[in-house]
Amino acid sequence: MRCKVLGSHDRLSIAVTGVGAIIGQGIVRSLRASNRPFRVVGVDRNSKTPGTHLCDCFEAKTSLNESEPGYLEFWCDLVRRHQVKLVLPGLDVDVEFLDAHRDTFKALGCELALNTRDLISQTRDKWEFGLLLERAGMPSIPSARPKSWPEALAALGPAPLLLKPLRGNGSRGIVKLHDLIDFEYWSQRSADPWMLQQIVGSDDQEYTVGVFGLGGGRFLGPLIMRRRLSTTGNTLEAEVVLHHTTLERSIATICQRFEPLGPTNLQFRVEGDTAYLLEINPRFSSSNSLRTAFGFNEASMAIDLYLEHRSPAVPQMRAGHAWRYAEDFVVHAGNSV
Repeated sequence: MRCKVLGSHDRLSIAVTGVGAIIGQGIVRSLRASNRPFRVVGVDRNSKTPGTHLCDCFEAKTSLNESEPGYLEFWCDLVRRHQVKLVLPGLDVDVEFLDAHRDTFKALGCELALNTRDLISQTRDKWEFGLLLERAGMPSIPSARPKSWPEALAALGPAPLLLKPLRGNGSRGIVKLHDLIDFEYWSQRSADPWMLQQIVGSDDQEYTVGVFGLGGGRFLGPLIMRRRLSTTGNTLEAEVVLHHTTLERSIATICQRFEPLGPTNLQFRVEGDTAYLLEINPRFSSSNSLRTAFGFNEASMAIDLYLEHRSPAVPQMRAGHAWRYAEDFVVHAGNSV
């Protein structure tokens, strides 16, 4: 544990997970941008990351697996010691753990910024979610789980095709297959179950969308950004699109059908007049800090909804363009930050 010296000990404590990654760091920056009095407790397995220095306190996760009883006790102890009143999860693994232990945290007097149980469950597996979209009559990307390359071509048409893990986020594990050699290599190399999909739309028609669900199909936003991805699958460059009829119509339909609650990320490819939903991330996404910069602060809205139990104000969103770039973060030996 590492804590900064605090000027006041009566500030509200909020825990943010995944501060070793761009998602958690973005949540912390968004909290700071809200100018609200609170104390940030960062949580991550990695203690050697710049994200730890963005927080007032840092707690390294136990080495135990999330399924072991001692892991839950780690969290209970953290909540009690820091008097945490709200947890903002940044990673899928944290969402799944917290979702499974809602009652325990409620008994501790700690709120969880979680989406609905249904949406978390429905979006866990990309193949099953695709089938759900089909049953709901929504546009879905042609997909298959073939056992051979000829079977893939027969089901999906000519290459290139995409191989995607059934679980996971961003573009991790997604590869483009051009021929039999690619298929045999990547299908054997993939450690997790996978599926193949047609490639719809083009790279310049990919969008990341933020909505803040209020339940019952109501939502704030959307903030739509046309994006370019980095090699790690995160948004590298983004341009805010204030009006997009095709996407807005699809977003409204999706929210009415799935009734998201809190921070929710929708990812699309647009082809002609059709918006294909790539996936729903029922949590904060890695582009949350970019949305904050354009007036859509999901971390601040989460405080309103989950902690203060009121609907957030309608965000005043702005147009613009954003890029992400690398910079150095240095801590000299013997110094503290």
